[in-house]
Amino acid sequence: MDTAEAKFKESVPEKDHWKTKAPYKVHDPQDHFDVKYEASCHCGKVQFQLSRDEPLDSKLCHCTTCQTQHAAPFQWAAIFHKDDINFTHGHHDLEWYDPTSKSIEHQLPCKVRCSFCHSPIMDEGRNMILLFPSLVHLKTDEAKAKFKPRLHMFYEQRVMDIPDGLPKWSGINDDSDLIENSPPEEVKENERKREQKRKEKFAKGENK
Repeated sequence: MDTAEAKFKESVPEKDHWKTKAPYKVHDPQDHFDVKYEASCHCGKVQFQLSRDEPLDSKLCHCTTCQTQHAAPFQWAAIFHKDDINFTHGHHDLEWYDPTSKSIEHQLPCKVRCSFCHSPIMDEGRNMILLFPSLVHLKTDEAKAKFKPRLHMFYEQRVMDIPDGLPKWSGINDDSDLIENSPPEEVKENERKREQKRKEKFAKGENK
């Protein structure tokens, strides 16, 4: 942190320190933020840019919290690093909600929305952010393909079947079971990895 940034942070009340940190910190011109995409909420008061060409992952979540929070059968989210986003307008006009404690304080993890039109902007985790691709201005088929969902998670909590051939996890992906309508080869590969981990634990004496 340079001297100017340190002084600015010192001038900001502790309760507003979130404004000086990613993902809410506005990138300076000298940061050379490489804009790949632009996005905005429904009313346009919140606008932001993305510097990553392709999300780290793209998922459809069927957990009951996402169903309730989005008033939809599932949530489509794309994962990015917190430094991949740059707010250009309205980043101080956001509101938060922590579904666990049912608090509107900024505490992680939390849901982030525009405080005017209440469009969901992202889920902010401790290390990553889950952005909603429907807000991103994807202008080409190539760009749309990069944001295409790669899997379903919490599929056991679904309210509708989606026979799209994508992997379907009962809970968090890679940490639960692949279930209905998942590609057979991926189910077999997941079972192979699970069996390998089991044997490794036995070899280390961890399964006694």
